[in-house]
Amino acid sequence: MQRYFIYLQYDGTDYHGWQIQPNGNSVQAELQRVLTTLLRTETAVTGAGRTDAGVHARRMVAHFDGEDGIDTDQLAYRMNRMLPHDIAIDRIEPVDSDMHARFSAKSRTYHYYIHQRKAPFLRKYSCEIHYPLDFEMMNQAASHLLNVEDFGAFCKAGSDVKTTLCRVTEAYFSKGEEGVVFVITANRFLRNMVRAVVGTLIEVGRHRMTLDEFDEVVRSGNRTSAGESMPGNALFLWDVGYG
Repeated sequence: MQRYFIYLQYDGTDYHGWQIQPNGNSVQAELQRVLTTLLRTETAVTGAGRTDAGVHARRMVAHFDGEDGIDTDQLAYRMNRMLPHDIAIDRIEPVDSDMHARFSAKSRTYHYYIHQRKAPFLRKYSCEIHYPLDFEMMNQAASHLLNVEDFGAFCKAGSDVKTTLCRVTEAYFSKGEEGVVFVITANRFLRNMVRAVVGTLIEVGRHRMTLDEFDEVVRSGNRTSAGESMPGNALFLWDVGYG
């Protein structure tokens, strides 16, 4: 058997997230359906992470095991013809058998988009906010995350994780022509973590939370002390790094 990595992107608007769900369609389910049909054998797919309902991916990586010698270019072409319009395969590559889409990944990067004016062409993929935000202060708070180890304050209650320890290597807001993007990279992310981090940083930007209070929220490990979870439509899994 040969292991293969699939590099793909998707618009998560119409999906209940990456992971297979009992009562809703998922990106993982669509990939497995198409691969099983094309390879004529039940084929399981493992992703680099689990994006939530409505969250998008500019680059997701997944792996599957198949026969040696698969024509990967032809398989990618055929998958793209069979997959829904909102899922696209960039490429498929054979990898070493010990490579794992999730556990071999060294980093994940997410982008969260914000715009502050009515914009019909942004509304589906960016969060519209009309109150003033102090992005300089938000960036100061975001920089504190690089010294944090335990992100329990930003983990969705009831998540079945063994540890809430993460290592964030970059976290900042960057202004563009149409709005602002929050960029965050870490070795791993907890469920709902990015959206909770952004919601809490927005409290800082609205001057409803000081930098000291932000640090206290982080230290508390208490999800109820942090800000609200922001809408998922503005969140993108931007990249997965394997070193």
